[in-house]
Amino acid sequence: MRIKSANEENTKKVILFVADSLMAQAIDQGIRKQELPAFKFLIDHGQYYKDLVSSFPTMSVTIDSSLLTGKYPDVHRVPGLTWYSADNKKIINYGTGPLEVLGHGIHPVLTDALIHLNGSHLNRNLPTIYEDLARLDLKSGSINGLIYRGASDHKLSIPGWIQGAASLPKEIQVKGPDFFSLGSLSNPFEGIKNLPDSVINRMGINNNFAIEAVKYLIKNKTLPDFLFVYLPDMDRKLHKQGPTELNGVRKLDQQLQSLMETFGSPEKALQDAIIIIVGDSGMTQILPAEQNPVIDLPSLFGDAQVLRPGEPVTKETEIILAVNETMAYVYSLKADRSLRDVANVLKNDPRIDFIAWKEKDWIYVIQGSTVKQLKFKAKGNLTDAYGQSWTVEQNSEVLDIKVNAAAHSLNYDEYPDVLKRLSGALHSHQGEFLVVTAKPGYELADRSSPTHKGGGGHGSIRKMESLVPLIIVGTDQKPDYLRIIDLKAYLLNLLTKRTE
Repeated sequence: MRIKSANEENTKKVILFVADSLMAQAIDQGIRKQELPAFKFLIDHGQYYKDLVSSFPTMSVTIDSSLLTGKYPDVHRVPGLTWYSADNKKIINYGTGPLEVLGHGIHPVLTDALIHLNGSHLNRNLPTIYEDLARLDLKSGSINGLIYRGASDHKLSIPGWIQGAASLPKEIQVKGPDFFSLGSLSNPFEGIKNLPDSVINRMGINNNFAIEAVKYLIKNKTLPDFLFVYLPDMDRKLHKQGPTELNGVRKLDQQLQSLMETFGSPEKALQDAIIIIVGDSGMTQILPAEQNPVIDLPSLFGDAQVLRPGEPVTKETEIILAVNETMAYVYSLKADRSLRDVANVLKNDPRIDFIAWKEKDWIYVIQGSTVKQLKFKAKGNLTDAYGQSWTVEQNSEVLDIKVNAAAHSLNYDEYPDVLKRLSGALHSHQGEFLVVTAKPGYELADRSSPTHKGGGGHGSIRKMESLVPLIIVGTDQKPDYLRIIDLKAYLLNLLTKRTE
């Protein structure tokens, strides 16, 4: 617990709260109803953006990797919550749902989530913000962050009941920031403060644990220079009840209020710290069961040999699916079947939004249930709002892109930063594969995928799932661009230029 800031005591600490599935619509509605005093205070005293662009696919491990490295998955190499590793000939699944975990096996899922995700899957040659801060002699911390690779040695303690079921050792050595807490797996408060980290409390991976942990650091004046805090609770509520659910954001408001009071008052909190709150992805309302919202991918391939969860990949395997809710990677292992052939099979389902794949330098995108196609590649005579240049040919409306040929520019609408984000996913790992997305109201599924009929889903690239709120208080500095990949540079800038 002996974490002291490397700087003088009068510099502001930076606390970043990542609230899973926090949406601007919920914040605005709650403030209109006068139910969110903490959010209202923060917004009245700071900067509030409703259109920060998330990473793609819009799944937490990929988004957090983008936030903490400042890159999309073509550079950070964590393609989704589930994906297929051609090198290891196996599906990587960090824990999509209980049925899939049982199908794939508890050992591989927990080994990938606890050992390989930070240890080898996240690009070792790409520094995280924690590694950058260590080089700058600044202290950092992570509470319940899924991506945490840093410069300091820590260990995860695996409970006995998991050790047996998952064939895991009692302790796993990991690298993390100076201060590192991951629920009951790494609880530096053990014997100091009683926190909710039992099995029924999801082993400490919950808002209550995280907020109480931060309050302890505030009270004891042991906040590191930068602290990342992951707040997962809202995600489950929204998956079950859909994006209009407001109880989650009300509860979060109360937690933020009590946290600010720990400084002495909300006003004092803003004198002592720069507080940043960001969502990671939005949610789309999934249609109720009677409207057939689940796109059963294996059934679309007829007699083709589609890999079943838990089965080994063999010479007979033709198709492998890695479903990330409203987005999926579809891998073709048959040499005489082109990716376009696979795309032509999928596009006949009217619930599919688009299908994309790469061929040489180009990326091809076809719209579901139409014959419209777009192709694009990096570099060219069209520049987007982020200063990235592209060549775009054929039907730009497939991705709702407005091209201004005279000004050599293009603008995004329904699919934010879509050329870079789609390219990022298609270059995130080895193999012959397509990216498939579902239309709003629908979600994709393999044989044992978790589904959310009548609830909420994310994964896709449309703005409902991609645009998230960003609240910044305690500084007037602004990010260069409103994308999750631009936050790392912004945070480093804040931390190296802090003044009272």
